[in-house]
Amino acid sequence: MAIAQIRKGMIDSFRGKIFYGWVILAACTVMFFASGPGQSHTFSIFIQSLTRDLGIEQAGIASAYGFATLFAALLLPKLGRFVDRFGSFRMFLAIGIMLGFSCIGFGLVTDGYWLGASFASLRFFGQGALMMLCATLLAQWFEQKRGFAMGIMAMGFAASIAIHPALSQWLLDSFGWRDAWLGMGIISWAIILPLTLLFVQNKPEQVGLLPDGKRPQADHNDATADSKQSAEKGLTRHEAIRTPTFWIIAFGLFTPAMLITSLFFFQKEVLISQGQPETLAALVFTATGIMMAVSLPMVGWILDRVRTRYVFSCFHLLLSATLVMINYVDSLPTALVYGAMFGLCNAFSITFFGYIWAHYFGRKHIGSIQGVGQMVGVFGASLGPLPMGFAYDMFGNYHQILFALALLPLLAATLSFFLKPPLSEAT
Repeated sequence: MAIAQIRKGMIDSFRGKIFYGWVILAACTVMFFASGPGQSHTFSIFIQSLTRDLGIEQAGIASAYGFATLFAALLLPKLGRFVDRFGSFRMFLAIGIMLGFSCIGFGLVTDGYWLGASFASLRFFGQGALMMLCATLLAQWFEQKRGFAMGIMAMGFAASIAIHPALSQWLLDSFGWRDAWLGMGIISWAIILPLTLLFVQNKPEQVGLLPDGKRPQADHNDATADSKQSAEKGLTRHEAIRTPTFWIIAFGLFTPAMLITSLFFFQKEVLISQGQPETLAALVFTATGIMMAVSLPMVGWILDRVRTRYVFSCFHLLLSATLVMINYVDSLPTALVYGAMFGLCNAFSITFFGYIWAHYFGRKHIGSIQGVGQMVGVFGASLGPLPMGFAYDMFGNYHQILFALALLPLLAATLSFFLKPPLSEAT
C-alpha cells in the first residue's frame, strides 16, 4: 500500500509540469544499460578466467554461449504474452529479480552444464527480456515521437558498451571473477528494482494520459474515449504473422542481428589478417562506440520524419557497404571510416529493434509481437559468427564470405520497399 501511494505521488508530482513519458524514457534508458550483464561485451572479459578455472576450451565456451542464446530466443514469445497479460510493471520486477540471481548463479558455475544454463539465464533475462520490456514499455508511451524516444533509450546500450567491460575488468582484478558476478547481481538489483517500483507505469491511459503528452479533449467522456481508442489500436500476434509486412520486417531484423554480431565477433581478427596492428583494431571499437552514441538521436529524429520503409531500406544498404568496406581497411583513415559506418549501423539497428513493430502493428498486443520479433533477432545473433568461422577454416581468409554476406542486406533493402502498413494509417 505504501509503494502504491508513493507511485501515485510520483505521477501527481509531474502532472501538469512535464509529460510523464519522459520519466519513463529516462528509466528505460538506465535499465537498457542494466542489460549489460547479459551482453557479449561483458562476457568477453571473463573467457580466460572460465577457461582456466573450469578447464573448458574456448571453442566449448563459444558453443555453450551460442546454444544458450538460441534457447533464450525461443522463450521470448511467451514472455511477450506475459507482458500483454500482466503488464510491464510486474514483469520488470520479476525480470529484475531473476537477472540479479542469474548473475550470482553465474559466479557459482562448476562445470560445462552449469555454464550453459547460466549463459542461457543471463542471455534470456538480460539481453532478451530486459531489452524487450524497455522497448515495449516505451512503445506504449510514445507514438509520433517514438523514433526519437527509442534513439535516446538506445544510448543506454552504448553506455553499457563503454562501461560494463571496464567495470567487469575492475571487479575481476579486485575480487576475482566469481565475486565479480556477485557484485554485478547486486548492482542489477540496485538499478532495476528501485526504478521499477518508483517510476514504471504500464500505459499512459491507465494514469489519465495519452501517448506523446497529447492533450485530451475538453470533455471528460471524449478524453476517456480518446484514451481507449489509442490503447486498443493494433493487430493481434496471429493477425500480424499472417501479413507479408511481418515477414519482411522479420528478415530485415534477422539480417543485421546476424551480420552485426559477426562483425563484432571477428572484427579484430579480420583487421589483423589484413596486416593491421592490434592497436588499430582496438581503435575501431572506440570509433564505433562514439559514432553510435552521437548518431542515435539523429536516427530517431529521421524515423519520426521520413517514411519508415525508405529509412529501413537505406539502413540495409549502409550495412552492405560496411561489410564491403572492412575488406579495404589498410590505414588509420580507412579504419575510422569503417568504424563510423559500423557505429551508424548499430545506431539504426538498435533503434529499429524497439521502433518498427509498434509502428506497423500498433500498441494493443505489442508485447506478444515484440516477443516474436526479438526472438528472430536473437536467433540471428546466435547464428552470426558461424558463416565467417567456417569460411576462414575453408579459405584461410574472410574476404569471400564478407562479400557474399553483403548480398543479404541488399535483398532486405529491396524487400523493404514493399512494406505496407497493415493498419489504416499511411506509413
